[in-house]
Amino acid sequence: MAAIHQILSPSISSSASAFVGQNKLNLRPQQVSVVQKASRVVKCVAAPEQTAYTTNVSRNENLAKLQAGYLFPEIARRRAAHMLKHPDAKIISLGIGDTTEPIPEVITSAMSKRAQALSTLEGYSGYGAEQGEKQLRAAIASTFYSKLGIEEDDIFVSDGAKSDISRLQVLFGSNVTMAVQDPSYPAYVDSSVILGQTGQYQKDVEKYGNIAYMKCTPENGFFPDLSLVPRTDIIFFCSPNNPTGSTASREQLTKLVQFAKSNGSIIVYDSAYAMYISDDSPKSIFEIPGAKEVAIEVSSFSKYAGFTGVRLGWTVVPKTLLFSDGFPVAKDFNRIVCTCFNGASNIAQSGGLACLSPEGFEAMLETVSYYKENTKIITETFNSLGFKVYGGKNAPYVWVHFPGRSSWEVFSEILEKTHVVTTPGSGFGPAGEGFVRVSAFGHRENVLEACRRFKQLYK
Repeated sequence: MAAIHQILSPSISSSASAFVGQNKLNLRPQQVSVVQKASRVVKCVAAPEQTAYTTNVSRNENLAKLQAGYLFPEIARRRAAHMLKHPDAKIISLGIGDTTEPIPEVITSAMSKRAQALSTLEGYSGYGAEQGEKQLRAAIASTFYSKLGIEEDDIFVSDGAKSDISRLQVLFGSNVTMAVQDPSYPAYVDSSVILGQTGQYQKDVEKYGNIAYMKCTPENGFFPDLSLVPRTDIIFFCSPNNPTGSTASREQLTKLVQFAKSNGSIIVYDSAYAMYISDDSPKSIFEIPGAKEVAIEVSSFSKYAGFTGVRLGWTVVPKTLLFSDGFPVAKDFNRIVCTCFNGASNIAQSGGLACLSPEGFEAMLETVSYYKENTKIITETFNSLGFKVYGGKNAPYVWVHFPGRSSWEVFSEILEKTHVVTTPGSGFGPAGEGFVRVSAFGHRENVLEACRRFKQLYK
């Protein structure tokens, strides 16, 4: 035996034996020999090997259900790996829907003024109303919901639509069932998984149990066949849609509201891209008769004013929306907001108020127009290359079809051969397989260069 021999006194040997017997040690034999001085007999004992300390708290089993990483961090990881492999390449990102153009000065100057005022006794303010400043709530109501019966106290100002999606999930709890467009923004499904509303992930169909996936494809005009959708408590619906760029018509949304009403369901309607609508499609679910009895609407300044980093959005919960026992949903959401949130930044809210001034609103429209022109350039590029292209008209996303191919395979091909980052469609749901989403959020010169590279790759 290749042992380390030590001659220890009986007292030391006894101490060693006591040490070995202590609890919470991971022991494995190390072939360490202890020689008793009296008998000279060699004995093998286990040397202690300390391991990382663990608590007795179990991991949230719902988090363990989540598949791999969240879509956009995974894209960022692959982009970083590509940069290491090609350090001299000029990488253009048309993947994650992050804005690139500067915030209009009329808006930043208002935020700057508010920030400066905080250094004065007269201008300082601490905690504000969790629901948002009264003036901003009133401006949101009058600007986006005029004549729709939505009042300022129906509006909850937040740090963004994504944050409110999670707060709404907390409101609903783990015992509800949900339906979601397929494909759709990943946060709807992932937050549902985390809250424990779903079953396990089923790899063979790439779906979670206990979620109704409402398939949206070119064949059904990207609006689900509601006759095939089972009754669920909650229906997540986004229009203009991320990722497909499709917009639901007034007739389609009327059917959705009627479907929710007949089933006693609540619609969570994501209107974060409503200002990109250039036809007569509804910009709000509350344009549909009866929607105030079955719908909540979440929205954001992120894609209108470049507030992706500033963080400011809102959620509308009408007073007429009631739970099955007649209790107002808004009262419970107010409790969630007051418990989990201390209100949006007062500086961000001053920027939001500036967004809704006549000059600020015009500046937002110009920003939206800039990205819509990018969308037109991307759409025309892929059309000229013979691809089937969807979206792009009322949304800053172009949904490009690569039939018979894996979305991640196409993502990798484009990244490797053009150094352009896109988003694989399958990351938004199983119905997104075979598609790639191309974002119009980018500097004009980068969009033009990316399109030049696309033409070179697929000519």
